[in-house]
Amino acid sequence: MMQKEKLRTIRKQKNYTQQQVADAIATDVSNYSRKENGDVKITKEEWNKLSKFLSVSLGDIYEEEVSKKNTNEDSQKITSVIPEDDLNVELIRNLLDYITLLKEENTRLKKEFKN
Repeated sequence: MMQKEKLRTIRKQKNYTQQQVADAIATDVSNYSRKENGDVKITKEEWNKLSKFLSVSLGDIYEEEVSKKNTNEDSQKITSVIPEDDLNVELIRNLLDYITLLKEENTRLKKEFKN
């Protein structure tokens, strides 16, 4: 996924901290930071809340989600069996994405440690 430059720029122009924006969408600051960095998907509902909180149009901040190919086959299987109307789908997907990132970082650190 790509960084949300439009969102970050407007947040900074309006002198809001990541913590303030995280509070506005009812998440913790580390999760919001991952959203702004493009590591975690921002839901439609969150985009709407962000637009209202920052007093801008959705078009001023919205950037298309470009998903990375998930290398973890298990997480793909899990998300494929979850019904789309389940309220926890986004949370589960975000956690699975985060687990994948942690595994990638772990692999990178192991290689770095060997050298």
